[in-house]
Amino acid sequence: MEISGRRMRRFRMRFGRNRLAGDDPDDGSVLPTRNGGNTENEASCCYCDLKITAFNEPISRLGRRFSGAMKIWFSIGLGFGVASLLLVTLFLLLQFHPKPLSNRLASAVFGFSPSTRVSLSGLVHVFVSTVVTVLVHELGHALAAASEGIQMEYIAVFIAAIFPGGLVAFDHDLLQSLPSFNALRVYCAGVWHNAVFCALCAFGLFLLPVMLSPFYKHGESLVVVDVPSKSPLFGYLSPGDTIVSLDGIRVYKPSEWLELAAILDKQNTETSNASFGGSRRFHHGKGYCVPISMVEEGFKGKIVENRYVCPGDLTPFSTMPCSDVEAPKEVSVCLDAKDIVKLNKCGDGWVTTSETHDNSGCVCPQGEICLQAMQSPGISWTEITYKRTSSPDCSRLGLEFNASSCVGTFVFVGDLIAMSRSVQLTAYQPRWLFNYFAKSFPDVIEKSLTCTFHVSLALVLLNSLPVYYLDGESILESSLQYFTWLSPRKKKKALQLCLFGGSLLSLLAFFRIFFVGLPPSR
Repeated sequence: MEISGRRMRRFRMRFGRNRLAGDDPDDGSVLPTRNGGNTENEASCCYCDLKITAFNEPISRLGRRFSGAMKIWFSIGLGFGVASLLLVTLFLLLQFHPKPLSNRLASAVFGFSPSTRVSLSGLVHVFVSTVVTVLVHELGHALAAASEGIQMEYIAVFIAAIFPGGLVAFDHDLLQSLPSFNALRVYCAGVWHNAVFCALCAFGLFLLPVMLSPFYKHGESLVVVDVPSKSPLFGYLSPGDTIVSLDGIRVYKPSEWLELAAILDKQNTETSNASFGGSRRFHHGKGYCVPISMVEEGFKGKIVENRYVCPGDLTPFSTMPCSDVEAPKEVSVCLDAKDIVKLNKCGDGWVTTSETHDNSGCVCPQGEICLQAMQSPGISWTEITYKRTSSPDCSRLGLEFNASSCVGTFVFVGDLIAMSRSVQLTAYQPRWLFNYFAKSFPDVIEKSLTCTFHVSLALVLLNSLPVYYLDGESILESSLQYFTWLSPRKKKKALQLCLFGGSLLSLLAFFRIFFVGLPPSR
């Protein structure tokens, strides 16, 4: 992510290149271990790298051959880099606002909130995406310098602590001899290439359904890719199953699944807070028309610490408060939820257009009574309808199916938000029966492009920050050369002031994003 000169300091990821302040001779530098050929490496307790010189001549020839076109290309990048520096600086200044946008920016840039738990596969995506985007970044610097007639000394891939990265080394004196405009082209080339790479990833995501259309259907169903053993849905859903609906509402994409789960959870929270007093809470409006004969045959639970408790896997049900069926007293009974979910629904809490919900309000046919499940606050009662596609018979039925062995419904009782995030889903459904890898292939490609987009965008913003050791320092330094009314001494002081203030504000922004902005855990 950095452009470097000949000199190197221990544990630093930037080499001497300060054009205004200058650098002192290095003390205690780490000597490289030469392996011969086109590579060399160095290592220390927290840092190791691999220097590669094999690409020096090819990149130099490419830069000289297309020098004119590249100068135009990187001149556009210069405008982008300076504009990015100004916008990022504006964001840092907005950190003094009482309600900063740190959390929303973190979600937009990194693709997840600070409280999101990243899986092992997610870490692999992040690692690979980081390596690719860093190479794209450094290639931008190398090509821009080659177009200016400066040949790089080597490309280095390094690991600092546990974070991968890269840098490209040039002759520091040659870089200093360039005019400010030409130097800015080289310094802005990295963030410019990352920005273009972001656009390519977004374009790839947009075209992905078309490119995979011969083998996959997109947006017609929600397919289960993986159900981890720690997921509450483990044992109920299997890879390849199709989720049909959530509480009777059809879902087609993972985003719809998460959005609907959030809506239902919010609805449950609001109705639970407004429900009856005591420890008994109702999921208001979500009822079932239960035959009175089934109620009479049901098991009677016990009151334990003001809670109605049922034995085994039975679920406590009670008369819905708005029931129009005359009853001498409130009915409380323990029933098997698997039998209840097959009955017609009643109540106005079902956000559904299902044909099984023909009744309005809490009115049930004669001989039936409208009952709802009794649950604790923060616990959702949600129906999930799914279709088995693991067998050829079920797969041939298509979306319009009637075979009872291929379609099922079960009730999830618990934290709806945690449940919705515990399974890996995709909107791509294979047109034929494939193995597991083929079923998960679109999801891998989609996540790779998405992760690469966010990592590349993060590199754009990070390297645009006016802080020490990043590209923003060099961009700011070269930009100050155009302030001709300032003396060299004042330029130096202005640079140091901006870098110190930018570094301090950046630390404040990251602190708010990853610590202060954390939402309370559920």
